Amino acid sequence: MTAAELIAFAAFEGGMYAQAFPAFGVERRGAPVQAFVRFSDKKIRLRSQIYEPDYIIVQDPTLIGDVDVFMGMKSGGVAIINTEKTDFDSRVPEGVKVYTIDATTIALEELGVPITNTTLMGAFAAATGEIKFESLEHALHNRFSGSMADKNVRAAERAYRQLGGAA
Repeated sequence: MTAAELIAFAAFEGGMYAQAFPAFGVERRGAPVQAFVRFSDKKIRLRSQIYEPDYIIVQDPTLIGDVDVFMGMKSGGVAIINTEKTDFDSRVPEGVKVYTIDATTIALEELGVPITNTTLMGAFAAATGEIKFESLEHALHNRFSGSMADKNVRAAERAYRQLGGAA
């Protein structure tokens, strides 16, 4: 299950309609992958790729030099980037708020592996306010069990608190 699917599940748990889907190009294995999430308090009838996102999450900051990750971003949008760096200003569209978080370090400390999906979900919840942490926590317990669920919740909660959320 991808981070996009977990965010959609958390939005659904919070009472919204939600959909998540990946987009694969013709590239070989290991190429960058895009995943999209839509959620709304109204039924979602649109089934196309998202060309003007309100939010983006960048798991691999090395993509920023190679791919226009900000393409189509709306003014007032939010970008969450897995990095310690803060020097993206020249590439960020006007009116887009950027949050950076070292999700890799948090994932290594909490999960023991550099898998950042759940950490970045916590950052997304805090930065956007679109999903409640409790809904995110429920989505993680639905996906993982036992100590793995607890570790993923801790990783998400650390990111959530680091970006100003109060879990």
